[in-house]
Amino acid sequence: MFTLRIDNDIELSLVDRVLAPKMFEIIQSEKAYLSEWLAWPELTKNLTDYLGYVKVVSQDYANGKGMACNILYQGNPVGCISFNYINELLKKAEIGYWLSEKYQGKGIVTKCSKKLINIAFNELNLDKIEIPVAEKNRPSRAVCERLGMSIEGTISNAENLNGKIVNHVFYALARH
Repeated sequence: MFTLRIDNDIELSLVDRVLAPKMFEIIQSEKAYLSEWLAWPELTKNLTDYLGYVKVVSQDYANGKGMACNILYQGNPVGCISFNYINELLKKAEIGYWLSEKYQGKGIVTKCSKKLINIAFNELNLDKIEIPVAEKNRPSRAVCERLGMSIEGTISNAENLNGKIVNHVFYALARH
């Protein structure tokens, strides 16, 4: 399995079928926690659903349209970070992530986001990174702020989050 080292404890590996059962297990065991800010955990009812996601993101990666990675902490899967999309025409990408509740507060998402930003600017030659965050999701907003991102605006009624309508704050970081 190809991995990209972030530091002594953290690695990224492309989302694949090998780790799918472990990732699905995390999603199932932490569904209530993850569903507070993400709509898709409620829709991931079985391993087949998760494998469908693996297939889609693998095709996006092959087509240069995205890149989804498992986050490994001390060799164990603990979450996911991705370029949800890569738009070469507009020279920008969007980052999304989720992390097991047990591993919050260790700087894992911030470190992984910095690595993706580096890849975006220095390898993909993009000019802008965006991260949309639910307005009341303080931990994710703190990640964006630690990354030095600026708020570009707030979109009201941006998402139906399992029956709760939420606004999104759009954070962005420009290369220059």
